[in-house]
Amino acid sequence: MDQGIQGPPPCPAATAVRFRTVLSNDEVSQEDQVSGTTAAPQEPRKRRGRARAVGVAAAAALALAAAPAVAQASGSPGGTTTAIAGRAPAAASDACPWVTSHASDTARAKQVVEQMTLDEKITLVHGTAAGSYTGLVSGIPRLCIPQLKLQDGPVGVRMSDTTQLPSAAALAATWDTSAAKAYGKVIGQEDKTKGVDVDLGPTVNIVRDPRWGRAFESYSEDPFLTGQIGAQDIEGIQSQGVMAQVKHWAVYNQETNRNSADDDAIVDDRTVHEIYTAAFGTIVDEAKPSSVMCSYSSVNGPFACENSYLNNILKNQFGFQGFITSDWGGTHSTVASANAGLDMEMPGSTYFGTALKTAVQDGQVPTSRVDDMVTRILREEFRFGLVTNPSPDTPDADASTAAHVATARKVSEDGTVLLKNDGNVLPFTKSTKSVAVIGDGAGENTMSAGGGSAAVAGTGTVTPLAGITARAKKAGVDVTYAQGPSSSGKLPAVPTDVLAPTSGDGHGLTAAYYANKDLSGDPTVTRTDPDVDFTWHGAPADGVPAENFSASWKGTLTAPSTGTYTFSLTSDDGSRLTIDGKTVIDNWGDHASKTVTGTVDLTQGKAVDIEVDYYQGTGDALVSLGWTTPGSDPMADAVAAAKKADVAVFYANDFESEGSDLENIDLPGRQNDLIAAVAKANPRTVVVLNTGSAVTMPWVDDVAGVLEAWYPGQESGNAIASILFGDTNPSGKLPVTFPKSLADVPASTDAQWPGTDGKVQYSEGLDVGYRWYDAKDVEPLFPFGYGLSYTKFRVSGLHLSKATMKENGSIVATATVTNAGKVAGSDVVQVYLSQPKKAGEPPKSLVGFQKVALEPGKSTKVHVTITAKDASVWSTQAQTWALTPGTYTVRAGDSSSSLPTRDYFSVTKTTQPRWVSVKAPSLAKAGKTVTVRTTFTNKSTTTARDVRTSLDLPDGWTTSPRTIRTSKVAPGTSVSSTWRVSVPADATPGDTTITATSRYAGGTSSGTATVQVPYASLAAAYDTVG
Repeated sequence: MDQGIQGPPPCPAATAVRFRTVLSNDEVSQEDQVSGTTAAPQEPRKRRGRARAVGVAAAAALALAAAPAVAQASGSPGGTTTAIAGRAPAAASDACPWVTSHASDTARAKQVVEQMTLDEKITLVHGTAAGSYTGLVSGIPRLCIPQLKLQDGPVGVRMSDTTQLPSAAALAATWDTSAAKAYGKVIGQEDKTKGVDVDLGPTVNIVRDPRWGRAFESYSEDPFLTGQIGAQDIEGIQSQGVMAQVKHWAVYNQETNRNSADDDAIVDDRTVHEIYTAAFGTIVDEAKPSSVMCSYSSVNGPFACENSYLNNILKNQFGFQGFITSDWGGTHSTVASANAGLDMEMPGSTYFGTALKTAVQDGQVPTSRVDDMVTRILREEFRFGLVTNPSPDTPDADASTAAHVATARKVSEDGTVLLKNDGNVLPFTKSTKSVAVIGDGAGENTMSAGGGSAAVAGTGTVTPLAGITARAKKAGVDVTYAQGPSSSGKLPAVPTDVLAPTSGDGHGLTAAYYANKDLSGDPTVTRTDPDVDFTWHGAPADGVPAENFSASWKGTLTAPSTGTYTFSLTSDDGSRLTIDGKTVIDNWGDHASKTVTGTVDLTQGKAVDIEVDYYQGTGDALVSLGWTTPGSDPMADAVAAAKKADVAVFYANDFESEGSDLENIDLPGRQNDLIAAVAKANPRTVVVLNTGSAVTMPWVDDVAGVLEAWYPGQESGNAIASILFGDTNPSGKLPVTFPKSLADVPASTDAQWPGTDGKVQYSEGLDVGYRWYDAKDVEPLFPFGYGLSYTKFRVSGLHLSKATMKENGSIVATATVTNAGKVAGSDVVQVYLSQPKKAGEPPKSLVGFQKVALEPGKSTKVHVTITAKDASVWSTQAQTWALTPGTYTVRAGDSSSSLPTRDYFSVTKTTQPRWVSVKAPSLAKAGKTVTVRTTFTNKSTTTARDVRTSLDLPDGWTTSPRTIRTSKVAPGTSVSSTWRVSVPADATPGDTTITATSRYAGGTSSGTATVQVPYASLAAAYDTVG
């Protein structure tokens, strides 16, 4: 174990210890405890959230010290834990009775809070120097509270020696909740091995548009699919004793202008509930995540991390019991954020450090709010056994295992979607004697993962070329490879033998590294680098920081032949190339990985001066100088290879990363042209796509096969080879719609994407993804839920268990699925619901699915439960879910566009929606009387009886009468009441709220209105904000 600064003495040992760890549904495999604390190399989070690169930063973090121990938890929530193998749990004493207490997690948390000073409370609600982890919260040794370590990420643990799993989009494409749980377990186990307490994932935001830079690390355009996959992913993570921090709450769907006032999502309340927060609600209900990360978005004005509207949905409507952490740098205030429900600032203490302490002392933030923050954090620490068994600091441990890599391969295989298979070009048969593998993405530059905080290096990537070649050897198939032009425009690195440093002998360039972003002052390190082709996962050189550094490379370049050379410069962040004193490429600026090209004429044997400048802001750190020499034609080489082969397999890709969105949904570079040329040369061309989301395919009619393999993780090559050769029958289904063109997407206007005048208009409302294409009768290229197989399936015989849905009830839909083909395979039975037209819903929505495996000729029945909640719509007026009277249609099939069997149910009786509204003047002068009007509306099918409406007024305000009673309000009618409200002469100036509450047999409804009491004078209002 790494050793660092020794903390205070541990709590005194107890002779016998029993402790409990409460988790959601699954057992904790291992709980560890550390002796002492560690200051270790940092893997900091990117300031603007685009990436979190491994770096070095000194940090001293206090931890609870104890003797070495390993603990094993029981398999049920609330069970006991038995110490094993050499490490005793943190012991209790009179100072820390909660360590061994059998009280509830909430009671134990409150015990601690009662003993804490304000300074100690403040310590737990913000980050500090993170050491080896993405985030760190200091512990309170006096109270036996350990430090809390947070780590990326959503698609794998973003540290060294961890498994590079397939992207979240690939996981969602499995449509398999058991796969999601296995995926989460890998993340949880590797977190545990690395000493991580909180995994910063998964990402469950809706893929509103395929241009979103983080579409690959989220699941789907559909909230039901997202909720089900996300819940099981979290179950898997948390079953290993690691907290999951689901993100990003909420309405976070683009990178452009994020974390700024120019990314203000203007979205209606119904759409927020039904589309953008629905998956979170499912996850809170089913998986009980420890924590939620609030997003960089602004939503209808306020930033998400200081948005009381969003907080009310999460903590009050959903009943979320965990804590809310800001995204890194996503906190923008102290008082507003604290009072709106934010519980933890990350990564530092700008707003929740001294500023929060002052706000509490000044009465701007109630002490009860800070107590709630700390209670929520501590309750989860007790729930996950961290107080009893603090995790060790083991960031350098080898976490990946053979079993984890096998899971990565299985998810990649099961998530690959067969989109086209004309003439049964796949799988390869005995008649396939030769295969041409074409494309930059098939070789060393394979795109197996996306960028940003979801980037995981893995322990060794099997490239598609390597995987296909190995499998082809067993089948006696010849494989040739043609790289073709780079998909991103990035060219092969300029070789060292044409470069010479500014002084001395040998090859390469003289490199100077600076501990700043502007190449100023004396360099920290000077050396000779063989070329300029770097991807750093940490500091580039001793004494140089991992972030906010710059570098220059100088020397001469001698051309091997005369002619026009094309240079490429790829970097994250800025770079530029100067040759012979002239700027050839200017790629300067903050951005994710970006390639810019330029041309220059060079003469054979003539040395020219060359300089490459680079700076890195935060996050990913990479720079690469490439070129092509005169006369080279990689496209012609690719076409020639295709002509000679029985089948051509073309690898195409499109890179996505946190921090920037795509400009369009076309394959970048010359890939479309090259695919068309290859298909013309060999009609038996199969295109394999490594993309984060949907792309256009202008060549789709000219190729024989298309496979969407997403970002497939480190087992990319083995997984695709298994599918191409028929060892695995593809069973993936699209979790997003593939449009024919960008003009067809729901957010097709500038106002909708990326927004204008600081506003992003979500004017498509509920019509997101396939809902849009259905509502507008637009035919997509490939529909949501679509995916072919090497066999044929038939879904039939749908019938429902009941003819009528009741409030709080459910109906079981049963359908038969048959493998009507000749090989074994798996299919996903999908169930969609169409509501009565007056509900105002899109034409249909997914309400259930099940993946089944069948041998040829076999059938099985699939059962899907449809709940009243699934069939309800959100009433903004009543602030509740309500069924719509009428006939509902249930359809089943294996894609959103293939639903051959249906049945019906009806809703005849409802008790919602019912609501009360309040109308009051905007101004209420002190000492005056105002008129307030309340209206109780009953839009249900049943009569509301004994309706008693009352007003809740500020202290000193009066009204007569206090309560108005109505014996009954018939369905579809309203009743209004008028109130005379007296405002006292000493009424407190400023905004105040009048609340009307209508109580009736079986329920209660409330409504509010805000009125302002004016100040007596300008002087009286002088020190009042707003």
